[in-house]
Amino acid sequence: MSPRPKPILNVAKLVKRFGGFHALDGLSFHVVPGEILGLVGPNGSGKTTAINVISGLYAPDGGEVTLDGQPIGGIASHKLVHRGINRTFQVPKPFMSLTVRENVQVALSHGRPAVAPPSVADLLDEYRLTELADRPASELNSAQQKMLDLTRALATRPRLLLLDELAAGLNPAELDWIAGHIKALAASGMAIIVVEHLMGFIEHITDRVIVLNAGKEIFEGKLAAAVQEPQVIEVFLGGEHAA
Repeated sequence: MSPRPKPILNVAKLVKRFGGFHALDGLSFHVVPGEILGLVGPNGSGKTTAINVISGLYAPDGGEVTLDGQPIGGIASHKLVHRGINRTFQVPKPFMSLTVRENVQVALSHGRPAVAPPSVADLLDEYRLTELADRPASELNSAQQKMLDLTRALATRPRLLLLDELAAGLNPAELDWIAGHIKALAASGMAIIVVEHLMGFIEHITDRVIVLNAGKEIFEGKLAAAVQEPQVIEVFLGGEHAA
């Protein structure tokens, strides 16, 4: 049996405050290369805040975030992209006035310099954007903008990919299709953290989940085991739970 790889990301006792509100209150977890980790919990539990801190959108107020053992808390997002971290957003944020192809080309030019860039044509084809390549991003529907958001993130050659509610709004066929792609990315060695409310999707793609409540971890392990835990059941019954 081969030894488990070392974590690419370690989050230790992470704290993020907004005024007197603790969005993250001592959160700790890790993720290893090739793993898909799910962050789940009711609205306001700290899932997106965790991704925002890891990706450099917010600086932590306490604790530590390390990539390959090096502290990265407070480093700007564009610098973390060069180190191999990128993300998608709940509401996609492409350059609306640029075409789909131009959006991917911009991302491609800002990726990890030590890694050969993927082909724009291959990326567009892989994520069903070829026929939309010369249209402004503003003309895409929500699902198409999500695929563009993902394609732009992948164009930067990430080692750690953060997906914030990528599946929301996709139909069942699209969910199966994107689940296969996410699993393939992990199989290639990419570490992936997924924030999602769709529990069926999370169960299908994740190796393990962290259940959050009020900025703290209340469970770590397989989702099937999480739903048997009284504390987890209580949290979800008291909040928003999508089956």
